[in-house]
Amino acid sequence: MTGNLYRGQAGLPFSSTLRVYEPLEAFPEGQREAIRTAGARTASRAAVENAELLASLGRITRSGGDPFPTGRTDLVRVTSIPGVPPGRTPQPGTPDAGAAAGPGAAAGPGAAAGPGAAAGPGGAAGPGAEAGVGTESGLGTGIGAGSGLGPDAGGDGGRDAGSGRVLLYCPSQLVLRAGLAANALMEGIHGPLAEMLIPEEQRDKHQERIDQVKARDGAIRVHTRASTWGIPFSWFSLFMEGDHKDVVESGGRILTVRVWAPITEAMERARYAVAHLALAAPDLDMLDDLAQLTEWLELFHVNSMVELDYGAVADKVYPDESPMDIRLGIECLAEGDMTGAAAAYRRLASRWIPIRQLARAS
Repeated sequence: MTGNLYRGQAGLPFSSTLRVYEPLEAFPEGQREAIRTAGARTASRAAVENAELLASLGRITRSGGDPFPTGRTDLVRVTSIPGVPPGRTPQPGTPDAGAAAGPGAAAGPGAAAGPGAAAGPGGAAGPGAEAGVGTESGLGTGIGAGSGLGPDAGGDGGRDAGSGRVLLYCPSQLVLRAGLAANALMEGIHGPLAEMLIPEEQRDKHQERIDQVKARDGAIRVHTRASTWGIPFSWFSLFMEGDHKDVVESGGRILTVRVWAPITEAMERARYAVAHLALAAPDLDMLDDLAQLTEWLELFHVNSMVELDYGAVADKVYPDESPMDIRLGIECLAEGDMTGAAAAYRRLASRWIPIRQLARAS
């Protein structure tokens, strides 16, 4: 099975992801070399996305009836932020605070304008570059051009030896995530159908893989959350309209939009939303989602970055003002402005309900 699926995902469900990238020091010592090596092998962000899609389709078409990943080919996404002197944690409002203007400020205009240019996520001009729209071409990984991944990547304690930038890593962790997804499917309304599609023998076999991973790595933080046929509204609360975006295009179509925020700012925004919704709308389902999201973010290193990757649904909704609509809706609820809150919800519903209805389309 070959081809560039990432550039032409016709017929595949819309899938969006929320990822956390951590510095190498945040991982258990026994995992660091494997993560650093896997990250250094990555040719481009587009190559990672395409390889993951190919592997996914390969699993559901292989013989034997086992749709689960084995973990032998887990991929690692890599990005970078301006270096922070050892022993110092960046404070909000300072130049090192997770790259306040967006990570990767070193990238110049049109950083990914042509083949062979060093590329940010998706090969587009990285966050902080003047050009926020690019094409998925060129080599190199990381936020901003010239991340310098290669044999020397990782350098001293996860630093890019070429630029002094700190490398951040997000392992795919497909074995764990597939197990969680299968359990959720079994417990949902489609449980009986799932039992027919995924034989018990294969589920038990995959549980053995999960047990092996946990025995080897100990306590594990899952770095990725995924959603199909739309983006949960709670995710938008982590971002502001001023956060840096990568708009990745190919062949006149938007492949994805990626939005970035330092984890400290994302948590502040989530806590702000939780505090106001708890007072103004305590029965809102989004409040529970936000509380769980906040607890999840608290598991990660303070110098981490959060990425919202729209995926192919970006071509249907971009430009998207959902982060602003969520913020305005919460502010209106806190101020008792039900009219304003209803207007913000209508804008969100008109944008996302048609996308969610596609899940039931024939």
